[in-house]
Amino acid sequence: MSSYLCAIGTANPPLRIPQLQIADFMANALELDEGGTRKLRALYRVSGIAHRHTVLPDYARANGEFEFFPNTPGLEPFPSVGQRMAEYRRHALPLSVQAVRACLEQLPEIEVSSITHLITVSCTGMYAPGLDLELVAALGLPSHVQRTCVNFMGCYAALNGLKLADAFCRATPGARVLVVCTELCTLHFQKSPEDDHLISNALFGDGSAAVLVQGRPAANGPSLALTAFHCDLEPDGHADMAWHINDFGFEMTLSSYVPRMIQQGIGQLTQRLLADLPVQLADIHAFAIHPGGRKILESIEQALGLTAYDNRFAYQVLRDYGNMSSATVLFVLRELLRTLTPADAGAPVLSFAFGPGLTLESMLLTVAYEENVQNVEDVVNVAALSS
Repeated sequence: MSSYLCAIGTANPPLRIPQLQIADFMANALELDEGGTRKLRALYRVSGIAHRHTVLPDYARANGEFEFFPNTPGLEPFPSVGQRMAEYRRHALPLSVQAVRACLEQLPEIEVSSITHLITVSCTGMYAPGLDLELVAALGLPSHVQRTCVNFMGCYAALNGLKLADAFCRATPGARVLVVCTELCTLHFQKSPEDDHLISNALFGDGSAAVLVQGRPAANGPSLALTAFHCDLEPDGHADMAWHINDFGFEMTLSSYVPRMIQQGIGQLTQRLLADLPVQLADIHAFAIHPGGRKILESIEQALGLTAYDNRFAYQVLRDYGNMSSATVLFVLRELLRTLTPADAGAPVLSFAFGPGLTLESMLLTVAYEENVQNVEDVVNVAALSS
């Protein structure tokens, strides 16, 4: 039995801040001199990001007007993990509910009571009883809905959530799986002049994305059949992309070597994904690649012979939202879904996401409409036999 991604809903905090305004906040917080401020603004200008969303209004304010950070020189005492997790719990539920409602309103034929599984995904906050239980109550999901939490896996975790949804649908006829990725990355600003922290502070924003996966395409409009998955590791990058909990939030390690390492491994990852499928890279004209950063997108283009136009949905999301960790690739898939027509039925879509490890995740999807479902099933069956 195949599974289909039938709708994607997204949500962001209402506060949308220009990238260079965030750069000014960071320069003041780090107490940089004129030269350091100039270099930091240059980094933000070449990031490919125009705006980012945040749950913290302080990023748009001056010292003396802060609500979360201390109104002191150097922002001392710097907010603790506990303070950041309190903000996560305050904001994660309403943002997640907004994303779920945006998803389900595209599928009026689906009753909330018919959802059988709930998968929550996040690496920027945790508590228990957690977001999954709060969503059950807020959405009116059945109390017996089967819940799974995917925590702390980073930017590639949405693909793991979709793998689980695919497995549930294949194992249980009639399963309807809601996957919710919610990330509040801006809670974890690190007040450090180290290059890793300067880069991560320049990239991450807040957002939530929800998808509905079931065993048949949506009644109206395009769906995406979950056709095949492949995961691999680039062990040399183990220390170059990492995510640790420290005393002052979650600390991201993101070295400048990551784009080069992804470029080295992406070709082999693609070959292994497609090895036993009736699809070659040349057959794929739609891509949904996690925009971990502008250089990462450019490195993938060089390795696979893609153009910036091939990556246009990723660049669009990067420009408008920045990197929202696990939710980001679902934003990219949403932009792609909006452009599909019945003429695209049967077309393959290639998706990648990356995270700590260095983990390389890939996914092949197939555009599906109800009327062409048998053709899609044939491709999916070949993928299942080869796995």
